[in-house]
Amino acid sequence: MSSWLGGIGSGLGQSLGQVSGSLSSFTGQISNFTKDMLLEGVEEVGDAATELQVSNSKLAEVESAFGAQKSEHERLRKLHAELEEKLEAAEIQIKRQSAEYRTLLQQKDVEISHLKARQSGLQEEVQKLQQSAQSASAGPAMLPVTTTSSSTTSSSASSFLSRHPGSHHGFHGEEMDLSDVIWSQQEINRLSTEVMCLESEVAHWRRMSQASTATGAGNDNHSEILKLQRTIKELRDEMSREVDEHQHELAALQDAQRQKLADVTRRHRQELAEYEERIEELEEQIQSGGGQPTSVSDTSKLHELHQTIQSLQEAAEQREKQLAELSANLEEAQKIQASLQLEKDDAQQENTGLLQNYTRLQASVAELQTRVQEQEGKALQKAQLDHEIQMLRNSLEAAEKEIERLKNLEAEPKEEVEHADILELNTIIGALRQEKEDLEQEKLNLQEGLKVAEEQLVSRNEAESDLESLDDLKAELGRREKILRATEEERDTLMSELEELDQQNQEATQHMISVKEQLSGQLKEAETELKRMTAELNTSSDQKRALEQELETQKEKMSQSAFTLNELHMGKQQLERTVKELKDKLGHSQEQSRDARREVTELKKTLQEKEELLSAAKAKLYEGGERASEAQGANEALAEKERELSDLRRELDEMRCSHEKVMSEDYELKVENRRFKAENEQTSGKVEELTKQLKESQGVLNRVVREKDTRIEALKLEKYQLEGELTQAENKLKEQVKQYQQTIEELTRARSMDASALQTEHERAIKLNQEKDMEIAQLKRDVEQVAADHRDTNEMLSITVAGQQQLTDLLQEKDVFMDTLKQNAADLQTELDNKVSVFTKEVETLKQSLDEKDKQLGGMKEENSHLKEEIDRLRDQQSRPQPLAEPRTLDIITELETEITQLKSSRNALEEEVQTLRRTTEEQQASLLLSQQSLQAQQSEIEQARAHHQQTTLNYDRLIQARDEEITRLQQNVEQLSESQSRANSPSVQGEVILQEEKTQTLNQENGNEKHDLSKVDIERLVRGIKEKETEITQLNEKNLSLTRQLDQLVVSRDEVGKLSQMIMQKDLEIQALHARVSMGGGHSQDVMFLQQQLQAYAVEREQVIAVLNEKTRENSQLRSDYHRLMDIMAGKEAALLKLQQENQRLSNMSDPSGSQEMFKETIQNLSRIIREKDIEIDALTQKCQTLVTVLQSSGGEPGAGSGGVSSNQFEELLQERDTLKQQVKKMEEWKQQVITTVKNMQHESAQLHEELIKLQSQVSADSDCSSKLSVDYARLVQNYEQKERRLGSLSLELAQVQQTITQLSSTKDVLLGKLDSVTQTPEVAATQCSGSSLSTHAPSHQPDSAVKDEKMQQEVVQLKAQLTEKENTIRTLQENNHRLSNSASASESEQRSQAEEARQVRERLEALQRSVREKDLLIKSKGDQLAQVSEALRNRENDNEVLKQAVTNLKERALILEMDVKKLKEENELVAARSREKESEFRALQETNMQVSLLLREKEFELSAMSEKAATVEKLLKDKEQGKSGELNQLLNEVKSMQDKAVAFQQERDQVMMALKQKQMETAALQSELQHVRDKEHRLNLELERLRNHLLEIEDSYTREALAAEDRETELRRKVALLDERLTTSSSAVESASQQASMQVESLQEQLIGVVKQRDDALVQLRTSQEQVNQYAVSLSNLQMVLEQFQQEEKAMYSAELEKHKKEKEEWKRKALKLEDQASALQINLDEANAALDSASRLTDQLDLKEEQIEELKKQVDVRQEMLEEAQRKLMNLLNSTEGKIDKVLMHNLFLGYFHTPKTKRADVLKLMGSVLGLNREDVEKMLEEDRGHGVTGWVSNWLGGRGAQSVPNTPQRPTSGQGFNSSFSEMFVKFLEMESTPSLPAPKLPVHDIKPLSAPPAGRTSSGTSSMAAGAPVSLKRAGDSNPFLAPRSAAVPLLAGSGSGGPGGHLLMKPISDTLPTFTPVPVSAEASGGAVLKDLLKQ
Repeated sequence: MSSWLGGIGSGLGQSLGQVSGSLSSFTGQISNFTKDMLLEGVEEVGDAATELQVSNSKLAEVESAFGAQKSEHERLRKLHAELEEKLEAAEIQIKRQSAEYRTLLQQKDVEISHLKARQSGLQEEVQKLQQSAQSASAGPAMLPVTTTSSSTTSSSASSFLSRHPGSHHGFHGEEMDLSDVIWSQQEINRLSTEVMCLESEVAHWRRMSQASTATGAGNDNHSEILKLQRTIKELRDEMSREVDEHQHELAALQDAQRQKLADVTRRHRQELAEYEERIEELEEQIQSGGGQPTSVSDTSKLHELHQTIQSLQEAAEQREKQLAELSANLEEAQKIQASLQLEKDDAQQENTGLLQNYTRLQASVAELQTRVQEQEGKALQKAQLDHEIQMLRNSLEAAEKEIERLKNLEAEPKEEVEHADILELNTIIGALRQEKEDLEQEKLNLQEGLKVAEEQLVSRNEAESDLESLDDLKAELGRREKILRATEEERDTLMSELEELDQQNQEATQHMISVKEQLSGQLKEAETELKRMTAELNTSSDQKRALEQELETQKEKMSQSAFTLNELHMGKQQLERTVKELKDKLGHSQEQSRDARREVTELKKTLQEKEELLSAAKAKLYEGGERASEAQGANEALAEKERELSDLRRELDEMRCSHEKVMSEDYELKVENRRFKAENEQTSGKVEELTKQLKESQGVLNRVVREKDTRIEALKLEKYQLEGELTQAENKLKEQVKQYQQTIEELTRARSMDASALQTEHERAIKLNQEKDMEIAQLKRDVEQVAADHRDTNEMLSITVAGQQQLTDLLQEKDVFMDTLKQNAADLQTELDNKVSVFTKEVETLKQSLDEKDKQLGGMKEENSHLKEEIDRLRDQQSRPQPLAEPRTLDIITELETEITQLKSSRNALEEEVQTLRRTTEEQQASLLLSQQSLQAQQSEIEQARAHHQQTTLNYDRLIQARDEEITRLQQNVEQLSESQSRANSPSVQGEVILQEEKTQTLNQENGNEKHDLSKVDIERLVRGIKEKETEITQLNEKNLSLTRQLDQLVVSRDEVGKLSQMIMQKDLEIQALHARVSMGGGHSQDVMFLQQQLQAYAVEREQVIAVLNEKTRENSQLRSDYHRLMDIMAGKEAALLKLQQENQRLSNMSDPSGSQEMFKETIQNLSRIIREKDIEIDALTQKCQTLVTVLQSSGGEPGAGSGGVSSNQFEELLQERDTLKQQVKKMEEWKQQVITTVKNMQHESAQLHEELIKLQSQVSADSDCSSKLSVDYARLVQNYEQKERRLGSLSLELAQVQQTITQLSSTKDVLLGKLDSVTQTPEVAATQCSGSSLSTHAPSHQPDSAVKDEKMQQEVVQLKAQLTEKENTIRTLQENNHRLSNSASASESEQRSQAEEARQVRERLEALQRSVREKDLLIKSKGDQLAQVSEALRNRENDNEVLKQAVTNLKERALILEMDVKKLKEENELVAARSREKESEFRALQETNMQVSLLLREKEFELSAMSEKAATVEKLLKDKEQGKSGELNQLLNEVKSMQDKAVAFQQERDQVMMALKQKQMETAALQSELQHVRDKEHRLNLELERLRNHLLEIEDSYTREALAAEDRETELRRKVALLDERLTTSSSAVESASQQASMQVESLQEQLIGVVKQRDDALVQLRTSQEQVNQYAVSLSNLQMVLEQFQQEEKAMYSAELEKHKKEKEEWKRKALKLEDQASALQINLDEANAALDSASRLTDQLDLKEEQIEELKKQVDVRQEMLEEAQRKLMNLLNSTEGKIDKVLMHNLFLGYFHTPKTKRADVLKLMGSVLGLNREDVEKMLEEDRGHGVTGWVSNWLGGRGAQSVPNTPQRPTSGQGFNSSFSEMFVKFLEMESTPSLPAPKLPVHDIKPLSAPPAGRTSSGTSSMAAGAPVSLKRAGDSNPFLAPRSAAVPLLAGSGSGGPGGHLLMKPISDTLPTFTPVPVSAEASGGAVLKDLLKQ
């Protein structure tokens, strides 16, 4: 399970990681983008048009980027969908596993108890260890014990470390202990962090609880308690889990500690054993060598041993310390564990308590639900019963009126009671359901919170205070317990309410039982009905069958609905996804709209800038005009500029129109954006033209200025005039700019745009453009690189054709798999359908049986009710005296009882059947669920199949790629063919590898000699290749055909696959064509080129095809996902609709603004309760009365006749009284009917009032119709207004045209005047020429030329005049049009009077503007000013129009809003009316029920009182009967009757009056409220009408005023145009005269200027030089001052420092003087003392001198002795050195010779002597001799000499005995020499016992002497095989003595084996076998 969960978690993590990665990359891109945009500097392209183009291109790039982002978004959305599916699966699994976790919890509790027991055992062990540690630390003599304890601790630590995941196995001692401490500290830190996390979680929950308590004071208590219980449960689970973990960790720690201790103790014991053995050996050596002088080596060994013992003791002490620390740590850990255990126990106890409470609450909730279900069942049964009872009543109406009356009296209260109960139950059920929903929601929230909390727990690592968190937890738990108690109290209240309901239910059932008993008397009459009922039963059985059929259909529908539900669920998810996408799109569109708005504002800004540039250009022009040479040129330039201005204004007007369109059509922002950009481009182009013209004009003007600077003075007057005009023009321009700014601000306000955003957008677009340029360059480089790669890959592709076969095989396998999958799916589907059909049949049969049982139940209940009625009737009959018919009634009763029992038994049987049916239905539901699960599984399989299908499509793509590769291969074949051809042409046949240079050569050769024939070999090879290719092509064709078939079989993307197959066929054909070409034309280069081109085309086509396929598959998947999402959304919406409907129902039940319904319900409930109580009391009294009557009868029968008579009389009187009472009751009923008639009359009156109300409502509707008509009229007026606006617009256009014509006329006039001037000048020139020159032949030729020119000029003048007349005609026509338009405007005034009020504000603004215009008109004097005024007036008109348009749009919007409001109000009115009707009907019904209930109550009370009085009277009667008083009884009865009559009369009158009063009051109140509502509505509508009328009137007035003002403006403009013409003529002449004067003045001024300029330059040069000098002086001065100040400061510092020094020195000298004085006094005292001491000292010195002399003499003697000792030691050492490595030759010679000279019997003695010389024990020698007697000692000696044996000296250390003399000392020296040689110079390494091997075991690679001796059977080696001395090496291993291989061993002599490096070695001596032993010994001794 955990692994499964882990898998899911990892999968989720990966997918989430992918999502988060993609999201992070996406957000990163966005953030980088925004950063770039913000950081980007203002980069402006010089050219506006180019800038616009750049921005457009960047916009396109941005859109492409947006597309890429969109695709990314889609991918993310798919990922999201997959993740959601995974999440759902995970949630399902988690729900399943919750049960398993509960069982796990119980197991954990058991484990905790085990661990507790284990912990107690561990604690005991720890205490024992502590005690042992304390005893160890008591005394130093206990060394082994302490070492063991320390070793145990270390071993446990080491074992723990080995167990710990981060530990190492090879650590020893202190390192282990430190790591233990560190780890335990880490553990403590981790635990503290966990505690901190828990604390934070607790604080979070506390905050949550506080917030919840603050917000939901009373309502959410129950839900909060449940939430808290869940959280407590989860926290408890977490606590138990953590405790388990802690327990496990503790156990691991303890195990580790134990292991560590065991390891250390074991190691320590081993070491101790080793040390003890070594000590024993040393002691033996000391004892053995007691008499002899100890050697230096023994002392060194002892010293080393002492050192090791000391080090061991120190280590033991350290380990003791560590043990103490560890024990302290353990104690702390145990304390912490104990506290945790206590806290855990407390938490467990609290948790168990909470669990019990929770279970109790669950049980109570379950009980409530069961009761609610029972109540619902009862209500349903009651409804069925009511229906059937109604049918029976209709049948029995004619027969039994009296029964009906009684039944009505008894059934009405019961029905009402049960109705009230049902209402209560319904409300309770609704509340419970709501609570359940809330709880589920809270559960989900808590789960999410828990997940978050767990993540927080994982993320945090450090924390501290444990106890505080526990206290907080305890406080939290206490608070939770309080809340629990509160919930328990609430539960108790609910229980009490439920008990009350149960009691009421029981009372109702008791009432039913009583009615049933009454009905048993009427059974005989019901027998006939029973027969009828049987007939009805038959019919009902038929109906039942029909119902069963319906049930079957319903089951089918159910199954269908289950499928549809699943589909809807998927659809819902898809719809949710689509909704998310739509939201995203909406957001994108909003952003785009914002961007568009920003662009618009930016464009406006650019417009403003352009206008400013224009104004600046104008200023420059005017400045140029000042310097201009000729006034005429300046005038022309002005005219041109004005024309350009007019063009610009026209363009501005166009811009404004486009802007208005933008305002009106907000949703078409993008289109308008583009148009705007186009317009901007136009304007920018025009501006560029202007700037060019400006530059040209500036150049011209500069030239003019250079020529005519001298004439400036002459032009100054004109300059001043022009400046004045310019300033005026600039002011006007500024005003225009202000107006434009105002309009732009208004537009921006209307659009609520942000200009900065557009600016940034523009900059970003520029930046993007640059980036894109960079990218393009990069891409070009990449393309080149790719081309190079492509060349390489073309070579590689030829290899990949072999993989095609595998792909086809795979495809076939996949197809087979697909077929099997489809078959499996089909089989599963059929199985499912069969199962579903079986289940549906079973369900239908069960439903039919259920319906039958229900019908039978209904019939039984009807019979029951009839029986009850009959019983009541029989009871009435019984109450009358029937002495004769008593036995008959008894028989009837018995029959009835038997029938009742039968009916009960049948009912029980039916109930059992119903239960069985329910069980079966539940089982079927379970089976249905199973089938749904299987369906889901099938769906998943289908999805897998889809995925498989997608895979197959991919495979087909791969096949297409393979086909393309085939094409490339063919291309290569073609190339090869060309190469082969080249080879044929070339003389030398080369190998396979051809260099590129050679290829080029061959190609050149081919081009040179194309017509050469191929060689035969090449032709054959080509033919073979072509045949192979053809076979391959045929195979490929077959494969293609099969693939096309498979593709046709696929369901998805058939069309695309068909296209692909066609393309493949085409490619095949092309391949065949290529083959044909190859076979036909060999390998020509042209064909190769052609083929390459075709191949490229095919590659492109393939890419396109693949792209199309991918797009189609993506679209398919997208559509599928969209469909699923839409279905999900649909399902969600349906669920939401259902929820809303439920809420509406609940609200409709709850919503009663006055709260009268609830009050009525409460009152009805109270009344029903009271009625029940009264009924019970009446029943009790009636029973009492009956008992009393029976008592009376019995008592009347006993005493005698007289008394019997009296009793019978009294009884008869009582019966008569009863009859009279019944008559009174009848009268009461009649009176009641009268009351009902009065009530009905009242209802009629109320109906009349309601009709009046309806009339009023109709009036209101009529008013609303009127208002709608008015709105329609208003709309019509608005349309008229718009038409007028359009006309005005056309007028303005015409005016603009007129203005253009005027400007054209003025320009033509200027041209004419200029020409006329030139004409006048030319004749003069001609005349001068004529007069000046002599009369030559040139004169006649000049004259005809001038005459021709004059004629031409006259013709031009005539033409111009004709044009002027035409223009005048056009002006007149325009004027007439204007007049006509003004007439039409005046005619339309009558229509526009209704639009008055709102335009008043506009009119005021217009008037203000007009005033300003008039003021400016008065200021205007020049021609340019007047023209500007004309255009300004036009612009004002346009602005007014815009304002009016805005007003109109506002009015339209307001009208729409008003219409919407009216509709809403109508709907609300209808809703309110419907609600009011419903409320009224409910109110009346409640009133009627209330009154009926109150009447019933009073009647019941009256009956009760009557019955009680009767009972009292009967009791009194009994008493009187005893006493014999009968008269008083009669009197009392009469009084009672009279009183009862009066009381009844009074009560009924009072009830009637109260009823009438209340009804009247209610009706009047309702009517008043309705009337008030209607009046309010009328008042509101009237106000709205008045407002609309006033508004229309104001608009009409304003429009008429505007029309009049427009006419006035036109007249003024015409007048001004005429004035301007006059002024033009006068100004032109003045300018001409002024220009001549100006030229003269300019020359003179220029000369003066040159002189002045020179003087100024000289003065400037002098000034600069003087300033430089001044600066230098100032700098030098400041430097000097600085230096001076520094000097002064330094001197001051020096003086102050010296002063301080002198002072300090003075003080020091004073102190020294004082000190010296003190010292002098002290020295004087000391001197006196010293003098006295000197005298005594002189005496002592004499004695000391003597002693010293003696000491020196002694020292000399000691030195002499020391030298002697050293010399002796040196000699001794020399002796030792000289004698150590030598053996006495004589001795060895004598021994050897003696051995051979002695007889064989006594050779043993010689050997013993040799053994003693060599230092062997006598016993050992004797043993050896005894063992060797079999083959003799001679064999040993011969072997030793001749190399036959492999025996050596044993390695046991020599223990020399005491009686050896001279020989012993030599042998001892020999042994010592060998030992010294064998021991290494380094000290013995401390090795552990495991590593030290006993010396008996030989090392690898060589055998020891021990082994050799063992092999030889030497007993000496066996003596102490176990005793191993690490300081002694095997002696005989040193030198291999003999080289010859004797018979001693199969592998040669043991001594000749290789020697280890560590041991000392002699050089091997090769000795022959024949050589004698003496020679060997001699050589050995020499060496």
